[in-house]
Formats: sequence, C-alpha cells, structure tokens
Amino acid sequence: MGKKNWLALLLFAIVVAAMPMLMGDSYYISVLVFVGIYSIVTIGLSLLMGYAGQISLGHAAFFGIGAYTSGLLTTRCALSGWVALLAAIALAGLLAFLMGGPTLRLTGHYLGMATLAFGVIVYIFFEAAVDLTGGPSGFGSIPRLSIGSWKIKSDLDFYYLVWAVTLVVLILGLNTVHSRVGRALRSIHGSETAAQAMGVNTAHHKTRVFILSACLAALGGSFYAHYMTFVSPSSFDFKFSVTLVTMVAVGGMSSLWGALAGTALLAILPEHLRAFQEYYLLIYGGILIVIMMYVPQGFLVGLGELVERLFTGILSRQSRTPV
Repeated sequence: MGKKNWLALLLFAIVVAAMPMLMGDSYYISVLVFVGIYSIVTIGLSLLMGYAGQISLGHAAFFGIGAYTSGLLTTRCALSGWVALLAAIALAGLLAFLMGGPTLRLTGHYLGMATLAFGVIVYIFFEAAVDLTGGPSGFGSIPRLSIGSWKIKSDLDFYYLVWAVTLVVLILGLNTVHSRVGRALRSIHGSETAAQAMGVNTAHHKTRVFILSACLAALGGSFYAHYMTFVSPSSFDFKFSVTLVTMVAVGGMSSLWGALAGTALLAILPEHLRAFQEYYLLIYGGILIVIMMYVPQGFLVGLGELVERLFTGILSRQSRTPV
C-alpha cells in the first residue's frame, strides 16, 4: 500500500474523529454509526464484486446471521458480547465455505440467483423458527458491548468503536487489494480463463474472498444487534441485499474508498429526503439513475474525474493568457 493511501487513511481518521464535534446532534451521530456498520459490509462486498467479479444478492443473510447469532448467544446463553461476535463471524465463515464450493462454480446471473436463494432461505428460517428467533416479531434485550468495566452505552462511544473497527477493516482491505491476492482477484474479474492459464487458482481465491466478505457482513451484523439491542427478520430481507449492492455500485465497484462514499451517500441521503416523503422513491430512484447513467464507474471516481477536468481547464486557460 503506497504513501497516498496512508495519507488518505490519516486524513480519513482525523475527519472521523472530528465528525461528532462538528455534528453535535446525537441523532446524526447515530446515523453515522449505521454508516460505519454498513461500511464494514460494503468493503467486503466491494472485494467480492468489484475486484473478484462475483455477484452476491444474499449478503443480507450473512448480516442477519451475525446479528442473530450475537443476539441469541448473549441473551439465551449469557455469553460475553465479544465471544458472541467471534462465534457469529465463525458461523458465517463456515456457511460461506460450505456454500462457496458449489455456488462459486456458477457465473453471471446463475451465481446471482444462487446467492439470492440463500438469502431467501435464511430469511424464511428467521421468520419460521419462532421458538429460536422470535419469528416475525424478533426479540430484544440484547446487551450492549463492553470493554472491561467500560460498558459502551452512548451513541458517541459506539460511534468511535464502530469507526475504529471500520478503519482497521479498510486497512486490511487496502492491503489485500495491493497484494498478490488483490492482483489475482483482478485477473479473475478480467478473465477467469486467462487467470487459470496464468496459474491462478481461481476456485481457491474466489472461495477465500467470499468467506472474507461473509465474515465482514457478520461482523457488521453483530455490531448492529448490539447497537439496536433488538433484531427482527424485516431488517435482513432481499431489499437490504439490494441496498448493499447499490451502495457498492454507486460508490464504485472497484474502489474500497468508493464503497465508503456510496455507503455514506445512500445511508445519509434518505434522512434528508424525509421532508419529501411523498416523492421519496421518485427522488431516490432519479438520483441513482443519473449516477449510473453519467458516472457508471462510481460516484467517487466520477467526482475525481470532474475535479481533474476543472483543474486541467484552469491550468490550460492560464497557459494561454498572454504575459
């Protein structure tokens, strides 16, 4: 990972640390907590879709598995929140491993349909296993996380915890992208046949990145459960899977920074459209259409190109100005 990324990470960390002081209002801090939780998921999804080129329409299932596992182990078994969180990640990783072998042999729409089916099955299980999950009503009384004697109760405390973890996940993601594994994933995205011809073990790499993305989704889901202290199936349906994919697509498929930008945009935007509740879907859909039509490479990349063009135009005009 180069100096530019480290400088960007440093600047990003400073902005994240200062944001609560700039916001002030606890409501907006809670919104940023959700941005951080979803960013953990979309970073993993960006690695899977943007770099490895594997479609997933079922990541809400792994998010829900993380939430329910943490919630059940802490409320029913009285385990520590951190032990429950690790168990949630392990369970999601195991399911991704068992699912990844046969599923990742599929390509294109077939892979998307297989992951969609997995998401639907998990959602039905959450609703049908009433004795275990509480059924459609869900269950609450999930305890907040704690570090030693410090119980993380306030939104501000949870904000710093979630964004500290998000920063670590981002660093790991960037290191992966700039490593041999990242180059292998990009080669698979470009052409799986060509990657195999060059000696890349495509099945191995696709399964590994699928497991990683599932574990990150479960991590985000576990934080969600301990922050909300309540879970129900409606939070982990197909619409949420589509929302996660849209966040990655809007920010830029092949950019972890873009995943963060897309997540922030689509998590914060609805909060500012509440005044136009009647036209919410129309405005939301219109913005997405404009972004996908004019900056299909992603909002962040398109913004960077626009700034570059403006800067180049200013310099060219200055060079033509007579002295």
